[in-house]
Amino acid sequence: MNATANPTDDITEDVLAAVRAGRAAELPGLLKALEPAQRRALLAGLKGLRGELRSSRWERWEDRNRVNPALVVAGAGCITGAAAAATWIGAADLRRWRRQPPTAALLDVLSGRDPKWLGDLAHRLAARPATAEQDYPLIRELVRLAGCPVPTTDGCVEGWATAVGASRSPLVVTLRRDPHLTALAPRLFETAEPVRVLTWHRDPDGPDNWPTALAALADEGFLDRTVLLDGCTARLLRGGKPAQLKPYQEILEALRPTAEEERERAADWIALAADAPSAVAGTAQQTLARLAAAGHLAPRRLAEMSAAVLFRPEKKLVRSQLVLIGKELTRNPAAAPELLPELAEAFGHADTGIQERALKLVAAHLTDDPGLRAELAERAHLLSPVHRARAVELLGPAAAPAGEPGLYQEILPPLPVPAPLALAPGTVAETVELVAAVINARVATVEEFERALDGLVRHAYRDRAALAEALRPALADRWWLDPEQSRYYTQELPGLEHVAACVLDAPPTGTPDPALVSWRSDCHHPAIGAATHARVAEAAERIASRPVPFLLATPTVETGSLDPRVLVARLAEYGRLGADPAPADLAQALLRVRRDASVVPEAAALGTPAGDRLAAWLGEAGRPVAVTRRTAPAVEHRWGGVTPARLVLDTAQRTTVVREFPHRFHELAKARTATDRCWDGRDDTSMIAVLPEDREALAAWCLPVVTAGAVNEARESAAALPLLAAAGGPAGPALHLAVATGLGARHAEDRLRAVDALLTLAAQDELDAVRLGCDLAELIALGTVKPSRLADSLRTLAATGAYATTWAVLAAALPALLTGAADPRGAGDLLSTAAECVEQCGAAAPEPAGLASVAARGGSSRLVTQAARLRDALRRNEGAPAAGN
Repeated sequence: MNATANPTDDITEDVLAAVRAGRAAELPGLLKALEPAQRRALLAGLKGLRGELRSSRWERWEDRNRVNPALVVAGAGCITGAAAAATWIGAADLRRWRRQPPTAALLDVLSGRDPKWLGDLAHRLAARPATAEQDYPLIRELVRLAGCPVPTTDGCVEGWATAVGASRSPLVVTLRRDPHLTALAPRLFETAEPVRVLTWHRDPDGPDNWPTALAALADEGFLDRTVLLDGCTARLLRGGKPAQLKPYQEILEALRPTAEEERERAADWIALAADAPSAVAGTAQQTLARLAAAGHLAPRRLAEMSAAVLFRPEKKLVRSQLVLIGKELTRNPAAAPELLPELAEAFGHADTGIQERALKLVAAHLTDDPGLRAELAERAHLLSPVHRARAVELLGPAAAPAGEPGLYQEILPPLPVPAPLALAPGTVAETVELVAAVINARVATVEEFERALDGLVRHAYRDRAALAEALRPALADRWWLDPEQSRYYTQELPGLEHVAACVLDAPPTGTPDPALVSWRSDCHHPAIGAATHARVAEAAERIASRPVPFLLATPTVETGSLDPRVLVARLAEYGRLGADPAPADLAQALLRVRRDASVVPEAAALGTPAGDRLAAWLGEAGRPVAVTRRTAPAVEHRWGGVTPARLVLDTAQRTTVVREFPHRFHELAKARTATDRCWDGRDDTSMIAVLPEDREALAAWCLPVVTAGAVNEARESAAALPLLAAAGGPAGPALHLAVATGLGARHAEDRLRAVDALLTLAAQDELDAVRLGCDLAELIALGTVKPSRLADSLRTLAATGAYATTWAVLAAALPALLTGAADPRGAGDLLSTAAECVEQCGAAAPEPAGLASVAARGGSSRLVTQAARLRDALRRNEGAPAAGN
C-alpha cells in the first residue's frame, strides 16, 4: 500500500532534528506552522527526548548541554498551561549549571500568547526560588508584554539588583530609568538573605555605589525616604554577620537622618545598641548619645539602654556607655535613682578598669537614698577583690562579701574515656548492610570502616559464595558493576570498594596506573594513604588467595587504639587455626597497639614469630618517634610574600618499621623534615587511627597547619588538636607546641579547639604547664602568636573554672613579656587574666620575673595597672591556706 507523506510530520521531524542539533533560534519559525493537536503530539516526542537525556550517563554531558536550551524553547512553545510551562522552563535537568534560559528564543515563541497568560507565567517563574534570579531577564520581558505588576519575590529582587548593577551607566541613572524601581527597591531590605550585590565591595565615591544611589533617589523623590529608613532599621534589627549588615548601615548613613527621624526611632536604636554586632551597636549608641545631649532621651529610656549595653563584653561600647551615663548625671542629677542601679551591671565586667570607672561614677553621684545604696551593695560582690574595700567604704558593710570563701577547687572536664568499638557484624546480612552504607556514605567513621572491613574478611573466610550472593544486589548500582561502564574500570577502587569488588570477583579490566595519593611528596599524607591502602589491598588479595579468619588490626576503641591483650588473644587464635598473619595487617596492628610492658611476657609466651614481634614492639622497638625542634628562618618569596620565622619540628626515622615492616609502611617511618603547610585535605580521625599511639609524630606533622592558622589566618587549622589530646602515647614537646600555637589561632573556633585540647591534657594529668607557658613566650617573641588572641584563649580557659591551670601557664609565659624578651603589646590583657586567676584560685607562687618593676613604673596604662593588680593579689594570697585541686 502506498503511503502519502504528511507535510506536518515533516515539520515535526524538522523540529526534533533542530532540537537534537541545539538550533534553538530556528524553533520559533518551525513551531508557528503547527496546529494545537500537532504541538501536543510533538510534546510527547520532546518528553521522550528529555527522558532519554535525563537517564543518560555522565559521558553524554556534551549532548545535554547542546540539546537542553533548544528543548526548553520547543517544550515551552508546545505546552498550553502557564503552570506546566513554568515547570518546564525552570526544570533543573534542562539547565546547565546556573545559566539563564534562552530568553530571546523563548520570548519569540511565546509572544503570541494572551497577555494574561504571559503575566501568569511571569509570576509562576518568579515563585520558583531555585531559578527566579537567573530567569529575571525573561520575567522582566514577560511583565512588559503582559502589562502586569512585576513579581517581588526574593529571587526577582536578586535578579533585578544584579541586572541594574551590571549596566554600564552610573547606577543612579540606571535606577532612575528603571520602571520597577518603586516596587523592588523597598524589597532590598526584606529578602530572607541579604541581597548579594549590596554586600560587594564598592568604592564609596564610585558610580556603582548602592547607598549613595539610593540616598540620591530619595532626595530626588523617586523613592520614599521613610520607607528606606524603616527598611534599613528593620533589616539591622533582624541581625546577621557584620559583613551582611554593613551595606544597610551605609545606606542609613548616606540618608543622614534628621534629629526628628532619629527621635522617632529611639526604640530601634536602643534595641540595636543592645544586641547588634559591635559596629552597628556603636553607631546606634552614638545616635542615642546625640538624642540624650539634646534632651530627647528620657532617663528611663537611657536606663533601659544602659542595662543592655553594660552587659556586653566589648570594652569600647561599655566605656562609651559609662561616659554617656556620666554626662547625663552631670546634666540631670535627678536621674541618679534611675541610672545608678544600672551601673551595677558593670561591676561584673571582666575588665577591672571598667569596674573601677563604674565605681567612681557611683561615688560621684551617689545620693543618701538608703534603698539605692542597698541595691548597689547587693551587687558589689561582683567586683574584683581589688575594688571590694572601696565598695565597702562607699556603700557600707552590706557591700562586704558574705563570708570567707571556701577552699578553692579546680574544675576540669571529666577524664575522657574512648568509646569501645562494637563487635564485627555477626551475620552476612548485617555485614552487607554495613558495607553498603559505608560505600554509599560521603564520609565513614573509623568504627564504621573498620567493622565493615573486618566483616567482609570474616564472612569471606567462612563462605565467600554466600557473602557474594548477598552483596551483589546491595551494590548493583555501583558503576563498576555496570557492563556499559566497565571499560572505565581500569585500576583498583578506593577503600572498601576494592575489597567488595574482590568478594564479587570483579577485578579491574585494565592495567592499573600508579595511584596518586597526594600532589605533595614532602608531607605525611601520602605515607598515611599508602599504609591504609596497603592493608585494604592486602585484605582483598588474601580473600582471593589465602583467606584469614579475621583482621588483627581492628581497633578496640574509637580513637584507633588496640588493646594489647586483645591482640595477644587474636594471635593465639591465629595459631590455633593455623593461620599466618598478613604482613600489612600485622604491621598496622603493631602501630595501633597500646604500649603496656606488663603484656610483654604474655606475647612472648605465644612462641610464634608474630608474638615475638609484638613482645619486642611493646618493649624498646615500638618507642614513639624522636622529635627535634628548631627555628626555621624567614623566607622571602619571588612573588613578594614572606614566610616569617617560625618553630618547626623534624621527626627521626623509625628503624624497626623500615627494617621489618612491608615497604608500603616505610614512607611512614622515614625521617621527615618540617615543610610548609600541606593543603591535602584529609580526615583527621582516619589519620590518627593509623598512628593512634604516636601523637607526638602526628602533632609534629600537623604543626604547619596549626601555624598557618596563627600566621596566615587559615580556618580549621586546629581541628586535629582535640583528637590528638585524646589519643594515646606520650604528650611531649610536639603536642604541647601544637596546642600553644593553636591558642593563638586567628579564628575563635580554632582557639576554642586548642582550649579543649589543653583541658583534655589537664584532665588526664598530662599537661606540662611550664613547658606550655615557655612555648607561648617563644611563639610571642617570634610573632607567631599575638598576645591579644592568646588572652582571649586563656580567658576562655579560665572561665571554665580552670583558674589554677591558667595561672600555671601564664606564670611561665609572663617573664618573657615583662623583662623585654618579647613584644609587650597586649601584655596588659594577659596580666588581667593572670590577676583574675590568682584572685580566684588563691595562688601565692613567686612573682614572675619583671612583674615588680613593671608595676612600679607608675601611670595608668593597662600594662601598669594590671601588673600592680597581679602583684598585689600574689602578695595578698601569700601566707593564706594552699588552694585545693
